[in-house]
Amino acid sequence: MFTSNIGRLRFFLYSLGLAVAETVVIVVCIVSTIGFEGLLNSAPGPSRQGMAGAVLIASLIFVALRGNLAACRTRDANGRRWILWAYIALSAVYALLQAGVLLVVKFGDPESIPGGLNLLGLSIFGLWCTILWAKPVAGSNIDELTDVFEFDGPLPASTRTGRATAPATSSRAAAPAASAARVPPAPQPFGRPRPAGFGKRGV
Repeated sequence: MFTSNIGRLRFFLYSLGLAVAETVVIVVCIVSTIGFEGLLNSAPGPSRQGMAGAVLIASLIFVALRGNLAACRTRDANGRRWILWAYIALSAVYALLQAGVLLVVKFGDPESIPGGLNLLGLSIFGLWCTILWAKPVAGSNIDELTDVFEFDGPLPASTRTGRATAPATSSRAAAPAASAARVPPAPQPFGRPRPAGFGKRGV
């Protein structure tokens, strides 16, 4: 749960930052081409092509950035790939339609703005929420957990030495214990023992 909340918070903050940055860049594109006054007073058509092209290029760049971010979140949460690709594809279509609306919109005429653009935006937002609330699998965010606790580098040398020498010490201690165990003597035959010799008595 702890790493899950960290992944969601990072995805939310990065997405929010990209949305703000995209809005600023689009405003800069409009101002640097024909300006807001020129946009309001210009007629739809060729006079807005430069502005619409700049907005389209900037929007597609941010679609790629958001897609990369969503891919990282989907991989961490082991999410469904079709949701990721649907989010990226619909975002690209939205960027294309957004530039087209700026190219043909007639300010003061609400009917010139297609209503399907709002439905597409709601669909993209729904996919974004699905990616945001995806639950990560166990162990997928171990890097985030180690970053929080500032665990860097290998184990200390003393710990590694202690772990390595513990099995050897126990085996050496078991060897003398096994050799110290008394072996029972072999049973002796009944009667007088036969003297040693080479076949002749007394020799």
